[in-house]
Amino acid sequence: MSATRSVKWETCLRPGCGLFLSLCLVFASVAQGFAYQTDPSLSQQLPQAAEQSLEQLQQLVAPIAVYPDSLIAQILPAATYPHEVVEAEQWIEQHKDLTGDRLAQEADKQAWDPSIKALTQFPAVLANMNQNLAWTSELGDAYVNQQQDLSTAVQVMRQRAQQAGNLKTTAEQTVTTQGQTIVIQPATTDVVYVPQYDPWLAYGAPLAVFPGWYPYPGLFLDTPGVFFGLGFALRPFYGFGWGWRNWAFDWHRGGRVVFNHNTYISRSTTIVNRNNFRSNRFNFRGADSHGRGFAGHQTFHSPTAPHIPEGTHSGAFGGFGHGGFARGNSSRGQSSVGGFHGGGRR
Repeated sequence: MSATRSVKWETCLRPGCGLFLSLCLVFASVAQGFAYQTDPSLSQQLPQAAEQSLEQLQQLVAPIAVYPDSLIAQILPAATYPHEVVEAEQWIEQHKDLTGDRLAQEADKQAWDPSIKALTQFPAVLANMNQNLAWTSELGDAYVNQQQDLSTAVQVMRQRAQQAGNLKTTAEQTVTTQGQTIVIQPATTDVVYVPQYDPWLAYGAPLAVFPGWYPYPGLFLDTPGVFFGLGFALRPFYGFGWGWRNWAFDWHRGGRVVFNHNTYISRSTTIVNRNNFRSNRFNFRGADSHGRGFAGHQTFHSPTAPHIPEGTHSGAFGGFGHGGFARGNSSRGQSSVGGFHGGGRR
């Protein structure tokens, strides 16, 4: 009997059997993975990704913290759909002839999340999110998993900008204080001016540059102040259910985004909601809110950005710095306190 077994093992070690054994291991791993979906005890043991500290969140929101409230209310949900950010930016590049009413009408026909459609009226903002896709992905991850902490970080940065003399009422915006909350609104109902500033210098003490960050022309100025240049007309987008008037930010209820008078809930599965692991939402392949499949760590690349090797990040696209470099969250450390200014420049 032992001789027979020896012959069988020698046979399996011949060329070609190695592939069979490898496949067996793969199927065993897949079966083990599916057990997470069916066994609640295993589901509860899934490792939780490390939450970002308040200091890391401050660095994360620095590029948008002094934007108008309703614009932030569009950016945060859109950041949970980084693949659609890429699609929308490519679409805009292919339809540069569309402006005003025609742009709004054609954007309305697309199968994107309402937040993505809303940002087509702010093409520079959308282009910046596409260019800095690793940052966008981490912002979306923080919005899904640390919503209240993210809201707090925005308010902390607004306070710092105000103390530095870089946040005040101007001809382009109104800045008011409601209790401990700083609110920013456009000065007129027809035009929104997006601030131009260096997010690493505008808040007093310099911040460390978000790794891999590349400034987008029109939104970035190499100066410590905050200025206004780009104004975007709102009227063409009023007739659609995703336009400017349909978005708001509720600072007093956990930093929630309000869309059409209701709490906005992202249906994206690109960004993993770690709070739902205990509901057995450990998916090998998911679908976004439009029913399209999205597998694991699939990547989407801007046509103008170089390929960057994968790293470890909290967001779905965290390992890819469009125009930058890959890095892990651990490398950020206490980056927004007494940090440095430099890098991330063309």
